[in-house]
Amino acid sequence: MIVYLDTSVILRKILAEPGPAFTWGERDEAMTSELARVEARRAIDRLRLGGDYTDEMVATAHGKLTAFEISIAIFPITRLVLARASAPFGTVVKALDAIHLATAMVLRERVTAELQFATHDRQQAIAARALGFEVVSGA
Repeated sequence: MIVYLDTSVILRKILAEPGPAFTWGERDEAMTSELARVEARRAIDRLRLGGDYTDEMVATAHGKLTAFEISIAIFPITRLVLARASAPFGTVVKALDAIHLATAMVLRERVTAELQFATHDRQQAIAARALGFEVVSGA
């Protein structure tokens, strides 16, 4: 079984945020979009600029993020992904969430194993369920 991780799941792990966190369990592999790299780094930078993170905390978070990225497959944002993200959805979907969902849809067509969608974002979970994904991770 493969799990697609949206950025909320990655950040909860990297930043050790409170609340239910994603657990690997029986999954064979994890994947995400290259969008997650950008979103995660922007989130860490916002913490620094807001005064919530010291330089040491930023360095630690970036180190954890880099190590995490090495451990998972990262799918590129292709023209096909962007075309799917631009198409209408059956639920309310923000622009960056649409890229995550579209990436997961393309991956689902290409992998032979079952693909789950992991998110901590309630609206993202609703949209993923509407697209037929089994959603895991507390949303």
